[in-house]
Amino acid sequence: MDKEMIKSFIAKRVAQELHDGDVVNLGIGIPSLVPSFLPEGVHVFLQTENGILGAGKLTDENYDPMNVVNASGMPAALQDGGCYIDSAMSFGLIRGGHVDACILGGLEVDMHGNLSNWIIPGKRMPGMGGAMDLLVGTRRTIVAMEHTAKGKPKILKECKLPYTALDCVDIIITEMGVMDVTDEGIVLKEYNPEFTVEEIQAATDAPLIISPDLKKMEF
Repeated sequence: MDKEMIKSFIAKRVAQELHDGDVVNLGIGIPSLVPSFLPEGVHVFLQTENGILGAGKLTDENYDPMNVVNASGMPAALQDGGCYIDSAMSFGLIRGGHVDACILGGLEVDMHGNLSNWIIPGKRMPGMGGAMDLLVGTRRTIVAMEHTAKGKPKILKECKLPYTALDCVDIIITEMGVMDVTDEGIVLKEYNPEFTVEEIQAATDAPLIISPDLKKMEF
């Protein structure tokens, strides 16, 4: 499975976690692919922290990259029924618990549900964005990421990079499996049949609790 296939594979499984009418905030990278894989009949309201509620598909008619962008600075547009709001209102929605789900990438996640995804010490970055607010204000946090980076585990006993937020991750979805983060630890509940459970554990630093109802990843 090449890198682009992995990204689409993860995004397609993440899309199954969303429900019709959800207000959803998407991070950059893999999360941005999720709307392309929503199941039939599921329509969500995409929220961007810079002030769009109901971001939609770009067309020739609504393409206005000088004036309408998302929180990543990429061209954006409204879907029917969407609206523009100021940043204070946008973060009021986030901090007030009105966003149903945020889907973010991760540099590291640990067995306690802590997430590190905003900086690698010594590397330049544009800013932390709204991730910290999203992780503590959103009802459900889904981390969509590749299982390893250059062969090294990204799911750890303890994060080594600076934290974005603590005890915030609800579910981790990678090309290897779907994992719930619980008080007892990380529970592997679905696996990609291209990998054995032993191979998934070997690629994971944190110990995995194997669900008694373990099943193949479904789409």
